Amino acid sequence: MLLNRDPSEAYRRVDFDARVKGADSRQLVDLCLEQVAGSLGRAIHAAGTGDNGAKSNALTRAVAALTALQIGVDGNVPTGQALLQLYQSARTTILDSVLTFDAAKLGQIRQDFIEIRQAMLGAVPA
Repeated sequence: MLLNRDPSEAYRRVDFDARVKGADSRQLVDLCLEQVAGSLGRAIHAAGTGDNGAKSNALTRAVAALTALQIGVDGNVPTGQALLQLYQSARTTILDSVLTFDAAKLGQIRQDFIEIRQAMLGAVPA
């Protein structure tokens, strides 16, 4: 069974686990944003090459990262509700793409999360 696994996925998982263990809350948010964008990129690539298994795995990973982001949102802060709406909208589009793949929509969501991540990384911590 292990012989059928993608070695790059094993390395990605080890890297991810190591980064999570030593991360503070801001770094965890960054990691989740990175996972959403990266996973959507992998899904788009996999769809283009006809690799449905890799596409499915990437979409699942993107949804998992979005779930982690949603759990971490404080709905009482000024941006909380907007973030929850953004994450839910992205989640819905990703789940819709399981049945009817839409690379253009996923590409736009990917770009949005890249821009959010860049803005967050450029912000001075309070």
